[in-house]
Amino acid sequence: MYTLSQEKLDDGPEVEALYDTCFAPGREALSSYRLRDGVPPVAGLCLVARDDLQIVSGAVRFWPVRVGRSEALLLGPIAVHPTRQGEGLGGLLMNAGLEAARIRGWQRILLVGDAPYYEKFGFTRLAGVAMPPPTNPARVLGYGDWADVTGNVTRWGG
Repeated sequence: MYTLSQEKLDDGPEVEALYDTCFAPGREALSSYRLRDGVPPVAGLCLVARDDLQIVSGAVRFWPVRVGRSEALLLGPIAVHPTRQGEGLGGLLMNAGLEAARIRGWQRILLVGDAPYYEKFGFTRLAGVAMPPPTNPARVLGYGDWADVTGNVTRWGG
């Protein structure tokens, strides 16, 4: 059983350790991290899943970005500890995060990922939306209202 809660400042080191465990070295060199530089994640949308022993087993973060002249959320990273994968925890985090974003009025969310996995959550490929290089355009996916939204993804406030 897992308990989901909003990420608190004190959770940061555990969440970063989880991301280090789940992703390859050099993950912070990815273009999506340049969009996060100097921008805080959206308060209230970043979630942590703890198991019965209060160990961080999964986490998801959301960051504000601009797409052309529109506002959007960049979902990620989302991670589940390797010993907890296959238990539905990633789906639990994804659905809870999407619902929290909807309740707070966010109309569109994007991520960079594998379409076959994220389609089950309602994500589709975004034509006309460009992440900074070297992102593969086929992996740029969106959720929500993307009608008439095109352009480059840029840093919030940048």
